[in-house]
Amino acid sequence: MNDDLAALHTRIDRTNELLQRMLAEVAKTPSTHAIFVDAGYLYAAAGRLVAGTEDRRAFDLDAEGLIDALIDRARTIFADSRLLRVYWYDGARRRIHTAEQQTIAELPDVKVRLGNLNANNQQKGVDSLIRSDLESLARHRAISDAALLGGDEDLVSAVEAAQGYGARVHLWGIEAPEGRNQAEPLLWEVDSQRTFDLDFFKPYVSRRTTPGYETAANRPTREDVRFVGAQIAAKWLAARGRDTLVELLPGHPYLPGSVDQDLLVEAEGLLQYSLRGQADLRRALRDGFWEHLRTQY
Repeated sequence: MNDDLAALHTRIDRTNELLQRMLAEVAKTPSTHAIFVDAGYLYAAAGRLVAGTEDRRAFDLDAEGLIDALIDRARTIFADSRLLRVYWYDGARRRIHTAEQQTIAELPDVKVRLGNLNANNQQKGVDSLIRSDLESLARHRAISDAALLGGDEDLVSAVEAAQGYGARVHLWGIEAPEGRNQAEPLLWEVDSQRTFDLDFFKPYVSRRTTPGYETAANRPTREDVRFVGAQIAAKWLAARGRDTLVELLPGHPYLPGSVDQDLLVEAEGLLQYSLRGQADLRRALRDGFWEHLRTQY
């Protein structure tokens, strides 16, 4: 009888030891977050807020700059978490990428998911894609937190599905000039809410105007822009000091939103050419900036 009791205690001790090891491994595993962007909501709400229209043809959206700003904001909010990726949901006829969607799909850490567009240019199938991804990632413990930029009531089921597997869902919204642009049932279901205002979106949305000095003939090359990026980095090192800029290095290849905007504005002034919506030139600018910084440290 004593031998059986001793054997039982031994098994219990081994089980406790195994549980302690598992808990230690879980404690070492970093939290992970992902950002889910309903592009239909984004274009409509940001266009209305900044440009006064929901018509995509009437304004330009610097998607690359905005995505970087969202990643930067998430890094601040989820301070002890790592980014899985940004999911960008949009509609396209026959689910064939437009040129703009293809450019966004080529960005690092971004996954473009396409629903369909009907004859009235209304998105179809986007909400079900968001639900499928949210539920799958939460079920497989791939994310602990989801930042959802959207406003449609149909997203309630996506939120509930993710929460059912233990993920926390944080609703991000865009300031509405009048009333609300997010469904109340969605606001009730999420774990937290945050609204981004005009100042946040203003650098990334601009009304389309008649081209001035910006023509295909005087479009700078990638090497031109890369050189300007390096020039600005050298100037900033002299003006802002090494200690200030060395803090940027751990964030490579991303720059904080405010720094990225300062870089963009200064580069456009030097080039006399707008880089808004020019994803390849924006990347070249950052590449030149980073290359110079990394040669100094």
